[in-house]
Amino acid sequence: MVQSDVMVDINDVYFSRGEREIFSGVDLTIRRGKITAIMGPSGSGKTTLLKLIGAQLTPDSGSIFVDKIDMHSLSHKALYKMRQKMGFLFQSGALFTNINVFENVAFPLREHTNLPEDMIRDLVLVQLEAVGLRGARDLMPAELSGGMAHRVSLARSLIMNPELMMYDEPFTGQDPITMARLLQLIKKLNAILGITSVIVSHDVVETAGIADYIYIIANGKIVGEGESEKIMNDNNPWVKQFVHGLADGVMPFHYPANEYKEDLGL
Repeated sequence: MVQSDVMVDINDVYFSRGEREIFSGVDLTIRRGKITAIMGPSGSGKTTLLKLIGAQLTPDSGSIFVDKIDMHSLSHKALYKMRQKMGFLFQSGALFTNINVFENVAFPLREHTNLPEDMIRDLVLVQLEAVGLRGARDLMPAELSGGMAHRVSLARSLIMNPELMMYDEPFTGQDPITMARLLQLIKKLNAILGITSVIVSHDVVETAGIADYIYIIANGKIVGEGESEKIMNDNNPWVKQFVHGLADGVMPFHYPANEYKEDLGL
């Protein structure tokens, strides 16, 4: 059976939180084995989109297929099994605070496999070495800097060798040198292991440097898409304002609200 080159297929997705519409007819395709970046201003729904792909949230309408499987038609048991093929790096890191670094990274192996202890030890140390934190294996999360905690979370996300890896702001809190190494690591993982990566990031230049394809989300829709060079030179006002960090433009700074004078009672 020939494997499809499409890992994630999102069709005409609408999603709202209360009265606020987050997505209004989003179509998006993520190619297998590629690095796809999803960018846009804060509050545009980038993290929400990752949660919809992982079926942590359910769209109001539309469909989301991962490896030809409709994520939102799965039973709880089937969804649990499907998520074993997916890695998710949470923006907050989401480490367990009462166990050390080693046990945080080992947790998915203990939860989903029956591997012997010596093999678990080796696999954990390999992943910690990859993110530069093998020497921190005995530290507790409270002893880590924000950037270190994020790297431990990355190691934990990769420990099961997922087919689809979703990164939510993976470079938050990283110094320039560590960021460069993480960018290199993500690119190597895709090339060597054939992982499909989806990166949500505000670090435009750095992420564009490794992404095979980029989507820009704003105002509930895809406002731009293409390879890095196209996006960086796009004259679409929505895309141009975001990628070049322009203070003035079509993207609003203020969250939707009543008239200012009305709130002040004037």
